[in-house]
Amino acid sequence: MKNQAFNHSLLSFLRNSPTPFHAVESMKATLLDNGFTELKEKDHWVIEEGGNYFVTRNASSVIAFTAPELNFHTTGWRMVGGHTDSPCLKLKPNAHVVRSGYHQLGVEVYGGVLLHTWLDRDLSLAGRITVKLDSGDRVSRLIDFKDPIAVVPNLAIHLNRSVNEGFSVNPQEEMLPILGLAKSEFELQSVLMTQIEKQYPGLNVKEILDFELSLYDTQAPALVGLNKEFICSARLDNLLSCFVGLEALLAGLDSKQPALLICTDHEEVGSLSTSGANGPFLEDVLQRLSPNPEHFVQAINRSMLISADNAHGLHPNYSSKHDKLHAPMINSGAVIKVNNNQRYATNSETAGIYRDLAKQEGYEVQTFVVRSDMACGSTVGPIIAGGIGVPTIDIGLPTFGMHSIRELAGSEDAYGLAKVLTRFMDTPVLMSNEEK
Repeated sequence: MKNQAFNHSLLSFLRNSPTPFHAVESMKATLLDNGFTELKEKDHWVIEEGGNYFVTRNASSVIAFTAPELNFHTTGWRMVGGHTDSPCLKLKPNAHVVRSGYHQLGVEVYGGVLLHTWLDRDLSLAGRITVKLDSGDRVSRLIDFKDPIAVVPNLAIHLNRSVNEGFSVNPQEEMLPILGLAKSEFELQSVLMTQIEKQYPGLNVKEILDFELSLYDTQAPALVGLNKEFICSARLDNLLSCFVGLEALLAGLDSKQPALLICTDHEEVGSLSTSGANGPFLEDVLQRLSPNPEHFVQAINRSMLISADNAHGLHPNYSSKHDKLHAPMINSGAVIKVNNNQRYATNSETAGIYRDLAKQEGYEVQTFVVRSDMACGSTVGPIIAGGIGVPTIDIGLPTFGMHSIRELAGSEDAYGLAKVLTRFMDTPVLMSNEEK
């Protein structure tokens, strides 16, 4: 029953988080409901012993932490990291296109999108809009059309007879969503203004200054399979890890060990941004918590990061794509991700710690190593480890269809990972020889 309630909350989170902005907004609401205090980077911080806090950057990245005591240089932090962004189609600045009698949207591919999965889907639009008010103030607000307003139709097989022999999609010419017939009136600014007025009555918007908007699939997340073994949803990579990390943080609020959750934007495009893992966000926060330079280094040395990002499960239709000895199964536990070329930050000590914690909770652990003749992806793990020097492990939940518009994971794995991460966040000593 606990697993069912957990998955119900997970599906709700996924449904309400069509963009990184909405994901962070959802996480903020949960943190506030659980007694966390929001900090602003521009303000002076007063961190009190026993307090719980969070801070956001760019409204698309969030760091939440507990401070049961303030001697971080003697306790370190138990950190869990994920990312809020997912591959998608984003609107170009001059997005309105008219072609062959249809209104369309010009889009830019964000991240490593499986483009063909976006064809023939009911698409909506969401994101952030910056406006100027009648008062002269400039503010930003989130919008979400929710209803399907666009579609990228496939080309009929009759006009592309060889499509099943090999298929590629040109993102500039063939991925423009159709909004409607050009015989009807359409002006994007007017449509966006109407949506703002609908969501924020009384805001008194004078003009739209700019926007960051993404298309998304309106099909709701679901439990699928004869026995509901699977979770099928958009953006499992990596909102699944963000949700699990948040649940673990909340479950350990009575712990005496300081814990921290970091969920950053722009991982899918390299993380190099003000709000990405390859930017200064985490280090800025940690240095404010431990401003003495020597204490900061001591705190990092006594810390550990679990970088949680989805792993490639063994697909029964493509089993040759895996190293047979490192082929994770869905609903058989979280996966330790190993790459000796440092695409993952796992080492023997951090892996040993995770294996022991999982065993204490009664959960199995799997291992993923990419085939030696294939390129390996990466995560925020090596970026954060290389940036601040924190011992790190890369883990993930087995997934099918990574970077598809709709991905598949196990309905048992997420709850199990949350239990292990909760234990991790409550563990004061990770290595008995840490003073070696």
